[in-house]
Amino acid sequence: MSIDFLALANPGVEGLHPYQPGKPVEELERELGISNSVKLASNENPLGLGPKARAAIERALPELARYPDANGFALKAKLADKLGVRREQLILGNGSNELIDLVFHTFVSPGQQVVYSQYTFIVYALATQAHGAEAVVVPARDFGHDLEAMAAAITPATRLVCITNPNNPTGTFVGAAEIRAFMDKVPAQVLVVLDEAYTEYVAEDERIPSIDWLARYPNLIVSRTFSKAYGLAGLRVGYMVCHPELVAVLNRVREPFNCNSLALAAAEAALDDEDYLNQAVELNRREMARYEAFFQEKGLKYIPSRANFITLDLQREAGPVYEALLREGVIVRPIAGYGLPTCLRISIGLEHENQRCLEALAKVLG
Repeated sequence: MSIDFLALANPGVEGLHPYQPGKPVEELERELGISNSVKLASNENPLGLGPKARAAIERALPELARYPDANGFALKAKLADKLGVRREQLILGNGSNELIDLVFHTFVSPGQQVVYSQYTFIVYALATQAHGAEAVVVPARDFGHDLEAMAAAITPATRLVCITNPNNPTGTFVGAAEIRAFMDKVPAQVLVVLDEAYTEYVAEDERIPSIDWLARYPNLIVSRTFSKAYGLAGLRVGYMVCHPELVAVLNRVREPFNCNSLALAAAEAALDDEDYLNQAVELNRREMARYEAFFQEKGLKYIPSRANFITLDLQREAGPVYEALLREGVIVRPIAGYGLPTCLRISIGLEHENQRCLEALAKVLG
């Protein structure tokens, strides 16, 4: 008996394609029979697990036979103290990605509109289509968000606006004044997700005081993660900060136990590890400057970045260069799927990893 399962799926599923993550090191080495390859494709923290997070994981191991705290009380308490908010304003998730999808699942229905920028986080497009909504994609300005145009694109059918700042995959950044001006134009019934997954890499004097704006804008949702600067990508833990009544609605839909015990323990400890965080940010700043200097020396075009990656525009099809770099044992990220077929996104790694990448680029580009 033959069954067309795709025909049975929800209407938005048929045109979807699975999210393509960065190529795993093990897969490349297995395919090419090589070793000692370098992965600079997924914007991970190259320092690895921080010492306080590692110790917290070890302490939590004996309790793994029990379910985790479904409400994440201890982590929420520490976050609330650090951010100056109430615990009722926080919701935890299996990475910020799950929470973004939770917002879609809770508030976006077929026939409604979702506004987001060209060249931004691809999950917005996937979630919009999966939920049967209409995508309103606003043309980018200098590879980043054109907030004036995005505000103008809002209609009575708009339910959600998504902004990534710094933006992924381009690394562009929108300042506080522009975002405040945008929020002042957004109708109260339109929710705005401000995805700040890379905010820790932004210089302190440039960071957006988004948490402070929540009292003024009850429709604002600030999304952050422990996967980047805090080095916990493998544990998948993120959080959102928003109006407590909005959190209450999201919790009606949230899966129980969506953050595992090790993730909760590690994230709580990571918040106390300022030395590790500062080391990660300083490494990123220093090594980002190396890439910029190399690109300038070679006359290569790139997009200035406030995140932990930099996007190189080869101004020709990037696929062959990506494949050539793989043969050199260097994994970067082609982003044709984001509408940037001439670009490669390169995560900032350790000094020797970046040196390996630069040498491979010099060889491949001739």
